[in-house]
Amino acid sequence: MIPISDNIRCWNKPIINYWLIGINIAVFLWELQLEFSDTLGYFVNSWGVIPAQMSGAITNAFFFNNLAAWIIVIWRSCSLIFGIFLHGSFSQILGNMLFLWVFGKSVENILGHKHYLGFYLTAGILTGIMQILVEPSLTVPLIGGNGAIAAILGAYIMKFPKAKIDTILPLIILYIPTEVPAFFYIFWWFLQQLFYGIGSLNIPPIGVNQSAVVFWGQVVGLSIGAVFMRLKK
Repeated sequence: MIPISDNIRCWNKPIINYWLIGINIAVFLWELQLEFSDTLGYFVNSWGVIPAQMSGAITNAFFFNNLAAWIIVIWRSCSLIFGIFLHGSFSQILGNMLFLWVFGKSVENILGHKHYLGFYLTAGILTGIMQILVEPSLTVPLIGGNGAIAAILGAYIMKFPKAKIDTILPLIILYIPTEVPAFFYIFWWFLQQLFYGIGSLNIPPIGVNQSAVVFWGQVVGLSIGAVFMRLKK
């Protein structure tokens, strides 16, 4: 299923949503260029969230008061933000941007531009922190805006539970337009994660997002969005 739009009228242009989509696409194009020059692996391993490096640096910084460890903590903390804008495959960037396009504009409309940007970044950061806490020994980079976008989906469902989503159902050579309840996309969001390996970029030495903690990170993201919107009422 391919979400296209919703039936919620937006009074303001979702400027931040446009910028987020544009930045994500621009960074992905940059990743493609780095892949061609065989430097993508170094780049992603430097700026993706690697729980083992972060947890190790925090341990050395707090318990041994190591200055070098503090520098690493600060540097790796930046990955909690930058990693949100990195993606490991064509299917991941396409799926994430489709959901951001359809659901993000309505959430921005009710939150306002500044609060929407803060909400997006905060949800992504909290998801990254949760992933570090759950699997602190993981050495595989975790990248993608999945947690932030899951939070947007959670906020959307909480605010617009009866919304209808214009959807295209691709059936071999036919494309059937239909309307699907927004609530159904919670299930579809998690189901499509199974296909995010399609069109994967070559990111040595061991790839990215190879852990079940990624799935649970998105559960946390979805919960963050729903709780936030609930409290906002």
